[in-house]
Amino acid sequence: MRNLLATVSYDGTAYYGFQTQPGGNTVQDAIEHALLQLTGEAIKIHGSGRTDAGVHARAQVFHFHTNSIIPLERWRLALNGRLPEDIRIIEIIEVPLEFHARRSAKRKTYRYSINGNRVPDIFVRRYQLHHPGKLDVEAMRQGLEHLVGTYDFTSFASRHSTKTSHVRTILEARLEVEQSELAAGSHEQGVIHLYVTGNGFLQHMVRIIVGTLLQMGEGKRTPEDMKSILAAKDRAAAGPTAESKGLMLWNVEYDFSSPASEQSEWTDTEDHEDDE
Repeated sequence: MRNLLATVSYDGTAYYGFQTQPGGNTVQDAIEHALLQLTGEAIKIHGSGRTDAGVHARAQVFHFHTNSIIPLERWRLALNGRLPEDIRIIEIIEVPLEFHARRSAKRKTYRYSINGNRVPDIFVRRYQLHHPGKLDVEAMRQGLEHLVGTYDFTSFASRHSTKTSHVRTILEARLEVEQSELAAGSHEQGVIHLYVTGNGFLQHMVRIIVGTLLQMGEGKRTPEDMKSILAAKDRAAAGPTAESKGLMLWNVEYDFSSPASEQSEWTDTEDHEDDE
């Protein structure tokens, strides 16, 4: 028996999320089908977390057990030849049997992208929320800073969340503005990227944070309002849930120098950590 750890990128536009569900058409379904074709084994993969319908991943991570003797260096090419063109395996390594893609993870980063230009870039329209109205980027940056730390994020969790605890830790949060060549020298706002790194996330958490920050950028709320929103522990206190297409699972980090069986500091120990 071998335990293989894979990193996968995918465009989530056409899928109902990462994790298998009754309606089918998920990223997990496509990967498991490719594994069946390759190995003849009915393999179940275990992701570092799950992403919601329409959400993308630059570096999602999953592990799976197999009895196959296929050499490690052949797995990536063999799987990519059996996967749809919007799903690509980036890397596969072998890890100890006790290693778990979710429980062994240390931190995870999501990126949300907002195109603030008057005309969206048609070539990346699937990966950015278009917001042509003027935004106070500095107010958004200040509001984001209030979320760094350990808090009860009930106000930023979907009403359908089934987690027993909504306490999470945001380790880092930053906002960057990217100016395209087309926007250079003009009054365009460019593309605003928000990066949020934490030890775990709740259903729709990042998207609700983005919806709230957009209201701050529009002048409907102040950065200081973020404190009272957190304290309310009430979904109604926060802003709307931003569209899924602007969200991307950016990175999942592991400490391979520590024992593979060592539990991470994930707050939630249920099998399903995210539903972003």
